[in-house]
Amino acid sequence: MKAITIHQPWASLIAIGAKHYETRSWATKYRGPITIHASKKEALLTMWRLPKETTEAVFETFKNNADLNFSFLNRGCVLLVADLTNVYKTEELNPSKLERMFGDWTPGRYAWELQNVRVLPSPVLAKGKQGLWNWNEEETACH
Repeated sequence: MKAITIHQPWASLIAIGAKHYETRSWATKYRGPITIHASKKEALLTMWRLPKETTEAVFETFKNNADLNFSFLNRGCVLLVADLTNVYKTEELNPSKLERMFGDWTPGRYAWELQNVRVLPSPVLAKGKQGLWNWNEEETACH
């Protein structure tokens, strides 16, 4: 199955339905099921570089999700399967303020639309890769 590696907390924000587009510098012609792999990079390393408003929005979004705790920020694992339904130039869309904070909407980039998100019963350990890659589902579960 096709897969893409995404840094935390963005991968978990997709899993909880707070992020519907993954912004990339490149487009793909692929449409269909795609696994979302959370990279091994520590979420706090990503977040400390963000504007304060974005960091606060991430924490507030997780706080408002009562059944979620920060152990959900698994790294080095496939977390979910979604349907990649379309790829737009960022200029073609008018995302919400929150969606804009959770991506890089600079003109000239692409927004990958993700729908029908299905969180796996348990995260699955997998080595991520750059670009679009093929995931072998026969891996070990994360602890």
